[in-house]
Amino acid sequence: MAPMTAEDFMRLAIAAARDSQTPFGAVIVKDGEVVVSAGNTVRSDHDPTCHAEVNAIRRLMHRLGQPSVSGGYTLYSTCEPCAMCAATCFWAGIDHIVYGVGSNDFADQNPNRIAIRCEEVLRRSPNPCQISHGVLREECKQLHQDFLLD
Repeated sequence: MAPMTAEDFMRLAIAAARDSQTPFGAVIVKDGEVVVSAGNTVRSDHDPTCHAEVNAIRRLMHRLGQPSVSGGYTLYSTCEPCAMCAATCFWAGIDHIVYGVGSNDFADQNPNRIAIRCEEVLRRSPNPCQISHGVLREECKQLHQDFLLD
């Protein structure tokens, strides 16, 4: 069996988003294997911090029994992590963030967002975090469009 690709992992994040009935899904990968996945549960949990990325990190840390990791973890997210999620990735020790669609693609549809790019938040941190974007961009963008139509 061939190793999973970035596109395969993003498809799993898309599935997590659909399961949560939101356009936001995330998976965390280590050594080519999915460790956890999560969707956005802000509405169902009545908690504004329950973004998909934070939920995935919470699951990972709960599973590991520790507050952070020391390397080798990649987070795949359907959408560019917001400032809160980017900072949470930093504090959790995530090495690499891969996202599908950028927050600027939806600036006109979300006036409540904080207009600070993920890259900006992480550039100001003392430890570098690799950031990749555009993986299955159109599919991730379609998630948002479908959500707005519902």
